[in-house]
Amino acid sequence: MTRRAKPAICLMLGWVALLWLLEGVDVATGNALDSFGIQPREPAELVDVLPSAFLHFGFGHLGANTLPLLLLGFVAALRSGVRRFLAVVLLIILASGLGVWLTAPPLSNTAGASGVVFGLFGYLVVRGFIDRKLLDIGIGVVVAAVYGSIVWGALPTDSGISWQGHLFGLLGGVLAAFAFRERSRPVPAGATVRQVP
Repeated sequence: MTRRAKPAICLMLGWVALLWLLEGVDVATGNALDSFGIQPREPAELVDVLPSAFLHFGFGHLGANTLPLLLLGFVAALRSGVRRFLAVVLLIILASGLGVWLTAPPLSNTAGASGVVFGLFGYLVVRGFIDRKLLDIGIGVVVAAVYGSIVWGALPTDSGISWQGHLFGLLGGVLAAFAFRERSRPVPAGATVRQVP
């Protein structure tokens, strides 16, 4: 696990630095990057599903996502390995973005990493139970205790916040836990299995 720590922290620090750089560019260009948000049910907007997860509407919006993304992303990358983590994140982004594209209110524009945050939360909470690993179950319990209140953000309680992105991100994270679960390796033919009484 320790050999995974350095790549995991480098990946997440680099990711967060990229988000802050992009927001700096957005502010410097008069919010020109906001056009890469998702506007629902417009076929041309499907290409914005991926970039929208890396853009924010102001530094306050980005600041609210930074710490949970950094922490949850680090834990997920540490426990899953960078390659599996990237596949998990891609599935979460697609689930969140397509969910927004299908269900968000007309004329809305949605962007931000919060769908990924909700997805990583869901992934970490259920992953241990699916893989049947005690350590990951414990991690899921801690994550649920620390960040469990964010689940309210997946409900339609605030018209100014994309609960759709949160909800579909959360569902994408649970789906990723199933899709990328660790399968037990079959015992090769002729191999001896030792059992300790």
